[in-house]
Amino acid sequence: AEEDAAKDNEREKVQMVNKIKKLVENSIKESESAAKAHNECMKSTHALTGVKMTEDGLSDNLRKLGDLLQERMSETAELESRFKQTDKLYTTIKDSLKKLRDDAQAIAPQNEWGDRLQEDDMPEDLDGLEDALDEAENKVNSITDNPHVTRQYEERKVEIERCREQLENMNQSQGMKNSQLKQKLGAWQSKLINIQQDVNGKFSEYMKEVGCAGEIRLYTGGETSNYENGEENQEHYNFKDWGIEILVKFREASKLQVLSAQTHSGGERSVSTIMYLMGLQNLMKSPFRCVDEINQGLDERNERLVFKRIVKNSTIPTEPGKSLDDHCGQYFLITPKLLPNLDGMENENITVLFVFSGPENFADCLDWNVDKFIAEKKRVLLTGGDWRSDGGTPKRKRRSR
Repeated sequence: AEEDAAKDNEREKVQMVNKIKKLVENSIKESESAAKAHNECMKSTHALTGVKMTEDGLSDNLRKLGDLLQERMSETAELESRFKQTDKLYTTIKDSLKKLRDDAQAIAPQNEWGDRLQEDDMPEDLDGLEDALDEAENKVNSITDNPHVTRQYEERKVEIERCREQLENMNQSQGMKNSQLKQKLGAWQSKLINIQQDVNGKFSEYMKEVGCAGEIRLYTGGETSNYENGEENQEHYNFKDWGIEILVKFREASKLQVLSAQTHSGGERSVSTIMYLMGLQNLMKSPFRCVDEINQGLDERNERLVFKRIVKNSTIPTEPGKSLDDHCGQYFLITPKLLPNLDGMENENITVLFVFSGPENFADCLDWNVDKFIAEKKRVLLTGGDWRSDGGTPKRKRRSR
């Protein structure tokens, strides 16, 4: 029994110790929570103090703003009163000016006296106007009855009325002609632009072949308005200023520039000119074209390219179904020299003509006898003799070709 009692006491002691531990742990936790709550309370107290101070400052600012608002409202009321007075005065003056304007319009209509009122000799103030009126009245009072002057005045009135009628008829006729001009201009300019674009395409292609760049533009000279005699918004076309601008570029780093003697060399102008003519060739119906020494001033490369382009454009075969006369046209290239081995010389449509005009050629054109030359050549080939003509005439020197 004692042992059981001892065990029960030990068990109760353990239970009591565990309860005490739990109470101590709970007490510690509650202490920590109380500390945190105390810290939060202190922070809130500090924040509340700041809010109170801010509230006092804001209340003071609100009071000051209220005083300022009252002051501004007083000023606004005063300005509204002044505005009403000014608006009333403005309305009175405006009505007065309107009445004066109506009176002035009745005395001197704007459509009749507008130009006169803009002249420099018109008075700029009331005093000057009154002086001018006094002067005019004095002139009127000083006029005496003169039948000749009255008759001239009536004649001038009739003449002025007749001129006005003529002017009105001319204005109507001019309007009709301007309308007709616009209609014709639209169709004509459209065709002209198409031609320009066609030539520009070919010219750009041909210039690209020689390693350059080119462009053809239509220059219209601009359009202006004619303000003479008060006629506004009347279109005026400067057809005499219209033309073609040729723009070229021979170096990669440069820009397109208008072809001119001041900017480009003679060779550059020759290349540009012949390529422009090539671009025009298909658009211009002509039995032949003649160019004199177009290859002068060209380097060997450009001369070969230009000659190749001339041959290509001038030997285009006639299209099927068209007559032989409907061809691209003959091309005469007149030059004192040509490079050897030019590309295209083997074309059967090319004919080379030599002009012998030196002192060692024939003295008389009748000496030119092809049949005799052939017979003499046959004799030389058969006999192995020297070239002679006319039974012993020494062989003539032939110019190299």
